[in-house]
Amino acid sequence: MPDDFEDRAREALAQPKNVGEMNDADRVGTVGSPDCGDMLRMWLKFTEKDGKKVIDRASFQAFGCQTAIAVASMATELLKGKTPEEARELKPNELSGELGPLPPMKIHCGQLVEQALKSALDGTEAPSKPPVETLAGKLQSASSGKIKIVPLDENSND
Repeated sequence: MPDDFEDRAREALAQPKNVGEMNDADRVGTVGSPDCGDMLRMWLKFTEKDGKKVIDRASFQAFGCQTAIAVASMATELLKGKTPEEARELKPNELSGELGPLPPMKIHCGQLVEQALKSALDGTEAPSKPPVETLAGKLQSASSGKIKIVPLDENSND
């Protein structure tokens, strides 16, 4: 196990878990602003276990801080098997999981993940058709012209 927060965060970023849109999600929540650059969307899929509604899967998309990506990756793993009530009680320092306590200048990253989770828990049902708009599309359409997102061609050598 890496010794310090930066090493643990770097390791989490090297292979983030549960990244990407979930087409069969029951709930979706989005927080952040394209103007400041930090945005996070979280999808939740529920199942029933022992007569209780629990989170079966969670996934996310994030733009902005790398620490928010690492925390979201950890959080989506921690959420599996939790009831909505248990998930709602999780604090940012708990959502960071194996990353450990967040440094003071990174606490906002944990709060961003917490807010996305609560937005998904409080949100309306995820639309089934048409698919949920991508976070990149929302970011680009909300842009005031300061940010331009250019999709990379997977076949390019750049």
